[in-house]
Amino acid sequence: MSVKDAVDVDYSRYDFKEPEDYVYKSGKGLTKEKVLEISAMKGEPQWMTELRVRSYETFRKRPLPTWGADLSKIDFDSIHYYIKPTDKQVDSWEALPQAVKDTFERLGVPEAERRFLAGVGAQYESEVVYHNMRKDLEKKGVIFSDMDTAVREYPEIVKKYFGTVVPINDNTFAALNSAVWSGGSFIYVPEGVKVEQPLHAYFRINAANMGQFERTLIIAEPYSDIHYVEGCTAPVYTTDSLHAAVVELIAKKGAHIRYTTIQNWSKDVYNLVTKRAFAYEDARVEWIDGNIGSKVTMKYPSVYLLGRGARADVLSVALAGSGQHIDAGSKVLHLAPDTSSRITSKSVSKDGGRTTYRGQLLVAKGATGVKSSVKCDALILDERSKSDTYPYNMVNESDTVLTHEATVGKIGEDQLFYLMSRGLTEEEALNAVVMGFMEPFVKELPMIYAIELNRLIALEMTGSVG
Repeated sequence: MSVKDAVDVDYSRYDFKEPEDYVYKSGKGLTKEKVLEISAMKGEPQWMTELRVRSYETFRKRPLPTWGADLSKIDFDSIHYYIKPTDKQVDSWEALPQAVKDTFERLGVPEAERRFLAGVGAQYESEVVYHNMRKDLEKKGVIFSDMDTAVREYPEIVKKYFGTVVPINDNTFAALNSAVWSGGSFIYVPEGVKVEQPLHAYFRINAANMGQFERTLIIAEPYSDIHYVEGCTAPVYTTDSLHAAVVELIAKKGAHIRYTTIQNWSKDVYNLVTKRAFAYEDARVEWIDGNIGSKVTMKYPSVYLLGRGARADVLSVALAGSGQHIDAGSKVLHLAPDTSSRITSKSVSKDGGRTTYRGQLLVAKGATGVKSSVKCDALILDERSKSDTYPYNMVNESDTVLTHEATVGKIGEDQLFYLMSRGLTEEEALNAVVMGFMEPFVKELPMIYAIELNRLIALEMTGSVG
């Protein structure tokens, strides 16, 4: 089967819509009364209601950022901030409404759960509609639930950590999320427990003019190990939707958290996400971040290295086509001695698309013995496309080893000629070069996701020749 045949078979999995048959759909726009209504519908404790109101007031005071992608066309008054698709969450696929079940079946989530995953959460619009986890992990004390359930059932843990990594006043969209958040994942891994298979969440926007604001909090106690994978899709509409999530990770002494994202939002979604981790002594945090879809993405996974020997690894890829601006990167703050980090960014721009790498590396005074490497590679496929790199390296300690490497290039005619001389068409040769360029990212994914990402890249590359 040719690359094009494989793409043609796979495309309908993402660009489809189901009829809207919701329990509740808020009117467009956001007011304090709507924030209170969301909290009341969820039956939240007073402290969460008060946090939402403070966040709403903070959001109203904060201007839109102007230093990155163009956000001036976001119409906050045209967005539905809360949609409740079902009356309750279930742990059986058969109990879901048919339209919701059909959506996730077409996206392959049940198959992934059966074959590869330790637990699955599926969010449709504003709510997690399905959740399940292996019983042996529950017996070990692992908690994997949606955030709404966590607020009700584990209030002491949530209240202790919620908003401590990403405060409500951190940025405009963190404040908005904190005001209207719904769904997302809550994971707690006890000391010494290693979860061998990934936990997985899938986020789906179905309605037009939808705002999805999931909140994720992962706490890894000392010497624990967890891998979390999330996937995101939405159908194509003629109007814009907004996705503004917040992710907070806490890796305690000797813990390891790997967070993998494959984002395939449709090209009418503004994807504006705040992701941050705290890593304590000898802890390791990995962000594996893939950005294929969306109209605009602004996302910079960050790690604050707070304890001696902590480590951060950030590996990201971006592919921007016509009408897309993927403004992504990373931020690592070395705030303790003998910490290390590795940042690798790869981007491809085509058909007039634009990719931007925006990164910050800070070595604080007193953080001796730091080792860090930063590598940014960009591939531009035509004369209309753009790629920008904005690295900020701030080193306040002389006992530091820092390397920075950046390359920008085009695909050489000799590469294409060689592959075409081996029997590939020009389009297949172009796909092969791009996939080879992305290989360091793809090889870090579980097999099923690596295959899926290759299909997505092939899909995006279709028609790039000519």
